[in-house]
Amino acid sequence: MKTIEVKTGRSYNIYIEHGIIAEAGKYVREVSKAVRAVIVSDSNVAPIYAGTVEKSLKENGFETSVFIFEAGEERKRLATIEKMYEHFFEHNITRTDIIVALGGGVTGDMAGFAAASYLRGINFVQIPTTLLSQVDSSVGGKTGVDLPTGKNLVGAFWQPSVVLIDPDTLDTLPQKFFNDGLGEVIKYGCIRSSALFSRLENENAADFIDDIIYECVSIKRDVVENDERDTGERAILNFGHTFGHALEKLNHYSVITHGEAVSVGALILTKITEGKGITASGAAGRIKGLLEKYGLPTSTQFSLGEIVSATRGDKKSSGKGINFIFLKDIGECFIHRINNDEINEFFGV
Repeated sequence: MKTIEVKTGRSYNIYIEHGIIAEAGKYVREVSKAVRAVIVSDSNVAPIYAGTVEKSLKENGFETSVFIFEAGEERKRLATIEKMYEHFFEHNITRTDIIVALGGGVTGDMAGFAAASYLRGINFVQIPTTLLSQVDSSVGGKTGVDLPTGKNLVGAFWQPSVVLIDPDTLDTLPQKFFNDGLGEVIKYGCIRSSALFSRLENENAADFIDDIIYECVSIKRDVVENDERDTGERAILNFGHTFGHALEKLNHYSVITHGEAVSVGALILTKITEGKGITASGAAGRIKGLLEKYGLPTSTQFSLGEIVSATRGDKKSSGKGINFIFLKDIGECFIHRINNDEINEFFGV
């Protein structure tokens, strides 16, 4: 087992271990004296893993219930959260009980936000079952939902009590969604680890997935500890996301997955910054090569002008500008702020 401690306002451990999902109740009991536990999961994941987690929770003294919502980013809405609240109320969930997020990034984000806001805050646990959620979204305490006008515009910072990562759950993940998670993995290589990026180029990611999870989580842990509330360094984790979120919005939060959108966003941005001499020559080509290797898209039907326009209202905006993450080279990045009245000129649209 690999253990990573996250030292934020509320510290917690991340455990990475094959088969840990069957022992989830033991680890939840170590961090909670709750009487009741609600498993929140989606219609794809619940039929596979909810029974295993519920059995383990019951064996460790929890009264359990399961809330299942229809899978998909388009369900990441306040309407779904309201249904969660109703379930919590009907099952007598109190402030001392606990929520168990079982699934991918959508599940973790929504269950975390529901936990943060119901009764003004109850504890929750992350059991991520997708590569994207294991390497990224389950760590760091960002929770939330989308609005029609933008992604993750409503949410809260609410750290989990523990994160349980079982790489075996990736065996049931469709290839499209494994590749989707690799979009975030490639991001980590771009911003902080040229060694990881090179290894992804030279080896097959599936052959060293445990190392990938550990390295990505370690990078995110270090960044989050330095900037828990996302006021500075943590912004680097958004490389590719400003354009990526715009693409998700333009696609009405369907058709394109989050990792796919981030991949295209990162490539478009790096082509531009490389052309301006900001990023080292060849970086965009290497990113494109990796995306192609792992079945991720490298283009979009939307124009650059449409994408830039769709960044308006992005949650990374502040004051009269927006922070973009540029690469110096693979493994090195920095934050570059562009004023709203200069964005069109910068991108030539």
